[in-house]
Amino acid sequence: MSHARLATPTAASDAPAAAQPLLAAVHQQLGRVPNLFLLVASSPAALEGYLGLNAALGKGELDARTRERIALAVAELNGCDYCLSAHSYLGTHLAKLDAAEQAANREGGSGDAKAAAAVRFAASVVRARGHVTDDEVRAVKAAGYSDAQVIEIVLHVALNTLTNYVNEVAKTEIDFPIVTHRPT
Repeated sequence: MSHARLATPTAASDAPAAAQPLLAAVHQQLGRVPNLFLLVASSPAALEGYLGLNAALGKGELDARTRERIALAVAELNGCDYCLSAHSYLGTHLAKLDAAEQAANREGGSGDAKAAAAVRFAASVVRARGHVTDDEVRAVKAAGYSDAQVIEIVLHVALNTLTNYVNEVAKTEIDFPIVTHRPT
């Protein structure tokens, strides 16, 4: 039984016509269209905006492993089980992050020292709602991140927070192996 609060098309063909080419591209990239994309497709403009920012950041300086690490930390802090489930799956199958690394990411860290600085900073951005300290910015830069990369970390926090909030508002049905956030 679904507890979804907003209607999610059951297939891309049920989405608004303007969203269908975008969903076809998602299908081509992922091999399927996860419920998040079907849900957001109810507003073709929102789907276009989300996919555009996601694609642009994919061309940035942060590697896929760091992006997944950030996504896991943000989803844990925001209590979004849909995104935790999706990024646990993507972290395992695409970014090749092992279970210990994913657990560290969810705690705001990493087994890799440089990645730990990025994840720790991302977690600080979430907790402080952007009002990080000078010391936190100095620390991420001291770990080897450029100003551009710091901006990308912040944008990844924002992109993941966007999907966390959409999924929590909608109560999107999880279509990945389920992972739940830790109680706060």
